[in-house]
Amino acid sequence: MKLLFLATILWLLSLNGCAQGNARGTFGMPCEGCEAIFESPVPLNQLNWVDTLPDFNDKGPKMLVTGIIYEADGKTPAQNVILYVYHTDQTGEYPTKGDEKGWAKRHGYIRGWMRTNEEGRYAFYTLKPASYPTGKTPAHIHPVIKEPDMQPYWIDEYLFDDDPYLTAEERKQQRNYGGSGILKLTLKDGLLTANRDIILGLNIKNYPNKKGL
Repeated sequence: MKLLFLATILWLLSLNGCAQGNARGTFGMPCEGCEAIFESPVPLNQLNWVDTLPDFNDKGPKMLVTGIIYEADGKTPAQNVILYVYHTDQTGEYPTKGDEKGWAKRHGYIRGWMRTNEEGRYAFYTLKPASYPTGKTPAHIHPVIKEPDMQPYWIDEYLFDDDPYLTAEERKQQRNYGGSGILKLTLKDGLLTANRDIILGLNIKNYPNKKGL
């Protein structure tokens, strides 16, 4: 009888946990590798709004990307949103050092994590990545977003407006998840700078109406 009672309690708790876990529902595209956002070396609630990726002091075109993340209304700055980014090195590869664990085995070590401040701002320093060594894929930076109490999801990759591989056809294929990810770079004092603002949930399929939950 005790065992039956304990089993019932555990079953009820599991149902409650599932209900909480799905409170925001499932939305967006399948997000393979989004779990990497939880591999931050710093607890997510202690992240800064600025990060410097590990390649920044290597040889290559130095770059600063800044922006503001807004709530779904496109006006209200979104605080405490986690942004995870990763990209290739100067040869177009995702470099590893041999001791990586988890998703770092595929994403490499050139990656970073930020948490927006009270003004919704984020920024990261890195090198401009190279295109893959084979094919004609535009150079890009992969981003993953995680809002408080919601699942992580993809938004459009960061791309570069002057990339010869960013053809008219490639531009048409962009879905503008979170808004356009195409960066227009400006060179000043040896540093490439660009801005990308992000609107949470923009063009994301089945994105939940947070006001109604």
